[in-house]
Amino acid sequence: MFYETAKRDHGLPHDPFKAIVAPRPIGWISTLSPDGVANLAPYSYFNGLCTKPDLVMFSSEGEKDSLTNIRASGEFVCNHVTMALAEKMNLTSVNAPRGVSEFDHAGLKKAACVLVKPPRVAEALAALECKLVKFVELSGHDGKPSAATMVIGEVVGVHIDEKALRDGMFVPELARPVARMGYYDYQGPDGWFKMRRPEWK
Repeated sequence: MFYETAKRDHGLPHDPFKAIVAPRPIGWISTLSPDGVANLAPYSYFNGLCTKPDLVMFSSEGEKDSLTNIRASGEFVCNHVTMALAEKMNLTSVNAPRGVSEFDHAGLKKAACVLVKPPRVAEALAALECKLVKFVELSGHDGKPSAATMVIGEVVGVHIDEKALRDGMFVPELARPVARMGYYDYQGPDGWFKMRRPEWK
């Protein structure tokens, strides 16, 4: 089959784009609001960009709390998502009202960072402290703006739980990371599983 993305004439019940561009690491982004509320949200458009300097990016479709907080503070943290934290990560994807801390909603502990003010997820086996480099307002090849904004940050500090280290290396086999697939699908160390995004009640 073939379809033009502008027409969305694929005839399928769901858009296959995210299922094709997979697996994707999950950027579990923690930020701090100007009034001190810790926000935590997962982003499936996330990856590393380069080293020297170490740069990461995540993309948000819409002006969510993460973007608002980073615009104000210039800081954020990328927390590593492991199988042990998958369900709590999913809980933090809830469409909570502004001012609600997803740390509290998901029953996660906050740990202080060293070089940035937002907290990290204490239970995460790794966390990247980041300083904002730039925002990129994304557009199509025709120049029309999309609703998405890419955030590029420089990793200025790294936290690693020694449980994930072996012979001086960070070992995915020990960390047991989770990747985002398409639709409701995830890829874990033991295979595929599904989680539906929760709704705020």
